[in-house]
Amino acid sequence: MKRSDLVADTAITLLAERGMRGLTHRAVDEAADLPPGSTSNLARTRAALLELTLSRLTELETLALAGAYGSGPDEPDLPARMAQALHVQLTDRRRTLARYELALEATRRPELRRIYDEAGRRFRDPAVAMLAALGSTDPVRHARTLVAFADGLLFDAIAGAGSVPTPEELEVALRELLAGMLRPGGQRTSGRTSRR
Repeated sequence: MKRSDLVADTAITLLAERGMRGLTHRAVDEAADLPPGSTSNLARTRAALLELTLSRLTELETLALAGAYGSGPDEPDLPARMAQALHVQLTDRRRTLARYELALEATRRPELRRIYDEAGRRFRDPAVAMLAALGSTDPVRHARTLVAFADGLLFDAIAGAGSVPTPEELEVALRELLAGMLRPGGQRTSGRTSRR
């Protein structure tokens, strides 16, 4: 593993376990069992450390969510693939909690907000393309709704009062959402009927 990945992965864990105040260069060195000063040599400032961490988090989430996009939006199991990807996010609470910490910090740091927003586009743009291919009359708006729905499910299960839904429950919820978005005008949803 590259040292930059080790530092960023350790920072993700610290954010999840200790919050933003618990993330320091020294804490990363200690938790990663690195010589003192290693993290600051790699990321001199706190801003640089946060940016490194967010970049790595985006990379890890892109890999985790790759299955949701599959080989194309016309595949009949789109809701199932999306449900599985969401469940992966739910089972690795560490990543999701770290993302919440970074999202809040980005509201106070314009340089981090720019990176955070760019990372978000890497997930929203494919959603727009998928919904357009499925016949959405307003794929940009529908993609925004889909992402907000997914984020809401994650937050409710990890930081809210909700329980962790099963992949089957997530799939049913996604089928219902997509059916509601794509029903007008006889548009097809995902090629499969809802299994309730």
